[in-house]
Amino acid sequence: MDFSSRSIAILIALLVAAVLVTFAWTVPTLPFQQAFLAAGITVAACFLLVYLAFEALIFREINNIYAGLENVKRKEFRKLSNKFLFRPEPLKRMRDEILQMAERKQREIDELKRLQTLRREFLADVSHELKTPIFAAQGFLHTVLDGDMDDEFLRQKFLKKAATSLDTLDELVQDLVTISQLEKGVVRMRRQAFDLGDLVREIFEQLESKATQRRVTLELILSNESVGGILVLADRNRIRQVLVNLIDNAIKYGREAGHVTVMLAETSKAVRISVRDDGEGIPKQHQNRIFERFYRIDKSRSRDSGGSGLGLAISKHIVEAHKSMIRVRSEIGQGTSLEFKLAKPRKPAKVTTTPQA
Repeated sequence: MDFSSRSIAILIALLVAAVLVTFAWTVPTLPFQQAFLAAGITVAACFLLVYLAFEALIFREINNIYAGLENVKRKEFRKLSNKFLFRPEPLKRMRDEILQMAERKQREIDELKRLQTLRREFLADVSHELKTPIFAAQGFLHTVLDGDMDDEFLRQKFLKKAATSLDTLDELVQDLVTISQLEKGVVRMRRQAFDLGDLVREIFEQLESKATQRRVTLELILSNESVGGILVLADRNRIRQVLVNLIDNAIKYGREAGHVTVMLAETSKAVRISVRDDGEGIPKQHQNRIFERFYRIDKSRSRDSGGSGLGLAISKHIVEAHKSMIRVRSEIGQGTSLEFKLAKPRKPAKVTTTPQA
């Protein structure tokens, strides 16, 4: 049973009073009225003594512990508690507080363990990604420096391969710097109104050779396009970077001789962008992790497919900086669709049409 301090005090007082009244009733020299008065005085005295004893000896120390917990909470969470310390049920109250703090701490510990695992994976991945172009460039340059090559054509060929490896390394480092700046929030989005349809067509022209190599057809679908085009308010260069990453991935990982579709659908306040391929699809257990840095669904996939492994991670941060998020829709054998939204200009604005790299 759950007894409060007052309940325990009353119970003890009644028991003591019952004993005293019984004793007084059995004494023939004490009248009934005096025995009843003695019982009342005894109950009151016992209640006060027992209750004060509980408060002074036990609950005072418990409330001191609880006050310490309140100080810890204020330091950790910067919140002043509005709870009154000296009130009934301090044991139950302190137990609830301890359990709540333990639950919060356990969540923090689990999150720290998860972040530690991600950090170890990131260090291993970045070491591998950096090692590949560095070793390649080292091999080509040392071969040339050893002086074993008299053929000028071969020397130039090896130097070009070394330069290509160093360019890959530079691209990787630049992507790492970019994603670090995006995560810190130091990169400002230069929003402007522009025609999203024109931007997608420019990207199609840029990626046409890659699509031709895999015999992939690129298609742009516009829903109720207005006379002025499909306008959005966003950072054109950054959105171009996002779309290049998404369309390039759709070409590389979609079905060979397949179809890549970019659909632009207008709503009252935004434009929904969808990039869809007809590839193998992404398993459910991988869909939440494809935006992690260097994460690959197929661990055995080589770097021959190109890219730094940071494209989707950078795209995710850019889209989030535009107050949106990328959603993944994929089924095994039915392809993959990546979608996000961009805001439309509130008022008619001058449209930027000049291509930007």
